[in-house]
Amino acid sequence: MNKVIDFRTDPSKYRHWRVEYDGPVARLIMDVDEKGGLFEGYELKLNSYDLGVDIELADIVQRMRFEHPEVGAVVMQSGKDKVFCAGANIRMLGGAAHAHKVNFCKFTNETRNTYEAAGAESGQHYIAAVKGSCAGGGYELALACDEIYMTDDGSTSVALPEVPLLAVLPGTGGLTRVTDKRKVRRDLADVFCSIEEGVRGTRAKDWRLVDDVVANSKFDEFVTGRATEIAAKAKGGADLKGIELGALDRTFHDDGAVTYSLVEVEIDRKKAVATVTLSGPDEEAPVSLEQLHLQGDRNWMLRLARELDDAILHLRLNELEAGVIIFKTVGDAEKLAAHETFMFANRDNDWLCREICLYWKRVLKRIDMTSRSLVALVENGSCFTGVLAELLFAVDRSYMMEGDFEEDNRPVASIMLTDANFGPFPMSNDLTRLQTRFLGEPEKVDEAGDEKGALLEAFDAERLGLITFAYDDVDWDDEVRIFLEERASFSPDAMTGMEANLRFAGPETMETRIFGRLTAWQNWIFQRPNAVGETGALQRYGTGKRGEYDMRRV
Repeated sequence: MNKVIDFRTDPSKYRHWRVEYDGPVARLIMDVDEKGGLFEGYELKLNSYDLGVDIELADIVQRMRFEHPEVGAVVMQSGKDKVFCAGANIRMLGGAAHAHKVNFCKFTNETRNTYEAAGAESGQHYIAAVKGSCAGGGYELALACDEIYMTDDGSTSVALPEVPLLAVLPGTGGLTRVTDKRKVRRDLADVFCSIEEGVRGTRAKDWRLVDDVVANSKFDEFVTGRATEIAAKAKGGADLKGIELGALDRTFHDDGAVTYSLVEVEIDRKKAVATVTLSGPDEEAPVSLEQLHLQGDRNWMLRLARELDDAILHLRLNELEAGVIIFKTVGDAEKLAAHETFMFANRDNDWLCREICLYWKRVLKRIDMTSRSLVALVENGSCFTGVLAELLFAVDRSYMMEGDFEEDNRPVASIMLTDANFGPFPMSNDLTRLQTRFLGEPEKVDEAGDEKGALLEAFDAERLGLITFAYDDVDWDDEVRIFLEERASFSPDAMTGMEANLRFAGPETMETRIFGRLTAWQNWIFQRPNAVGETGALQRYGTGKRGEYDMRRV
């Protein structure tokens, strides 16, 4: 699987989903094209999915928020008879490289998280209408919805059969959502996850696996009524007009570089380093909501978020050996702060301001979850202000230029904190990145808060604990070079484990548990011969032979 995976799509290109809009209610219909796999060697039968199917779903969920803010309820259903969704395609998993399997699971879970949070954040509530077999990743699609309703037709069931069938785990948080979200009793969950055929009928409701089971003759009417009721409460008849998300301005270059309108990605494959440079705004901040809505997807904050999101996904899936990602910024701190100030001042009374802020929250979380060594370089002329200063607290280390540099006429390196760094963009642990950084010194967060709006040069940034190291003209090049060479020499497996442990200090949440278990358990299980060996369950699935297991517990 060495083709370049493109995360850009739009409704004209969908092969696996269709959306029907009826005022405040939308129907999201999964009708997977069997011949539409992202790679060769498998067919997407029974509404099974691969990364290509989920790329479309992620695009739909994103467009729902920006292009259809009038929608208050989304009914997720199948377009096929007798099957809701069979989950991730087994042939795809059996033939995929290990890195692709894990990154696939991570992306699908980020997509689940996005629509799972859409109800509370954006007033768009997802309802799963389950008819037919709903297994594995199919049930995980339903689990991420606010409510799950199942028809009582004698054959419809929900199941998480990965353990008995495939010797792996429900890879996008299924076990965690069963216990933590739906609060299924632990012993019943043990039974549920150990049987291939799943659970149907009233037992599924009694075990809390679904919210209700409805007679087949009344099912469609019930779901429509429930969606209409939810949408009325969520939107209250609001007449909202969305904006169109146009195609990203992106160019690939022969040396691996990728350029967007505001983001540049340089790849040094020999050194295993990718450098992502983000540009601050050239234009002034909007002066009115009317101007913002006229700008639409060309607004600086929204455009940069979309381009950075795409760049991170590209690096994750297509540049696997770029083990270090360097973040740099350029631009005017005051202009950036003005854009932020406008967004924060209006996010409580304007849906577009709110959605742009929420999108940045998701993009920053995606960076947190990226299994690469992350470093920020605060150079002269940088624009690590507000939302871009969050990158300093997301990375594993940060380096800052100190003092004058010979023949460098750019403004002296500085950092500016704003309201963006004190609440709007929490991590998966529900703490801000500064709170996570100063877990043992909470008073340092208040100390940093006292400096909001000030241009902090190296001495003050180091005093406040906002950077790791500051170096002058004499030491800068050597110190940065030594760090990058050292990092590139370490085992990527050890780095993934170390970084994932260190980034998420503090309290556990359902989200940190999902990603922690994904990183640790799924990474391990997907490499065990019991799953992926020649006689493992993933390789033998569909052959009529069960997997042969090494029965030693480790």
